[in-house]
Amino acid sequence: MVDDIRSITQANKAAWEASARLHETGKEWDDLLAAAAKPEFSVLDACLTTTLQGIDINGRNAVQIGCNNARELLSLASLGAVPALGIDQSESFLKQGQKLAELAGQAPLLLEADIYDLPENLGTYDLVLITIGVLNWMPDLQSFFEVVRRLMSPHAMLVIYETHPFMEVFDPATDRPHEPSFSYFDRSPQEVNEAIAYDGLDHGVGETGYWFIHSLGDILTSAVSAGLRIRQLTEHAHTIREPEYDIYCNRKAQIPMSYTLVTDLN
Repeated sequence: MVDDIRSITQANKAAWEASARLHETGKEWDDLLAAAAKPEFSVLDACLTTTLQGIDINGRNAVQIGCNNARELLSLASLGAVPALGIDQSESFLKQGQKLAELAGQAPLLLEADIYDLPENLGTYDLVLITIGVLNWMPDLQSFFEVVRRLMSPHAMLVIYETHPFMEVFDPATDRPHEPSFSYFDRSPQEVNEAIAYDGLDHGVGETGYWFIHSLGDILTSAVSAGLRIRQLTEHAHTIREPEYDIYCNRKAQIPMSYTLVTDLN
């Protein structure tokens, strides 16, 4: 199983590395650079901001797992937290993060690493943040949450702000986007062959990565089994996914589209 996990994480690393260039060009990147240089820089939406304010993160040293270009990690400073560590597999995204950090006047450690094979002595943190898409790239949730737990100080809080697992059954690109295209209970790796971008545009074929459908039950059970205590689970009607998923918003029969999970240690 370890060999399988490593082959999957290495494939996902290659997929994100191949796509990184798409995120460091154009108006969106220029706007992000300009924003990072301003006081109180934050890209956090109102929902996540409210959650973080509600648990009082002021003074907490923070780690973000799957930090991408660190824009969210750096944004935690606007709420009084100390962005201390960002972990991601992609060297190219972390280089983008370094540029943003320098503009923001911050100096977190940005660590390139496989989450299943972290170096020793990384320390513990008072706030762990995980945001959209991270869990779906993880082949083994139980082991993942055990790693997360080891990064948590005795009084730490874990905040997960993710796309709702139920969204994984739909494909907005089909002729019938409101009918299920995938089984909610399919745990097999789903091949992702297209270049990874957030703008909803087709950027062609990229390196093959592997995406996993984890049910909400899988996520909660894995977290609890790793020694975490559920403090809050809130399901939301709003989307935090790519623009093509907007077709599922604001319907009379509304489906859950995202969720917030807050845990601490037992």
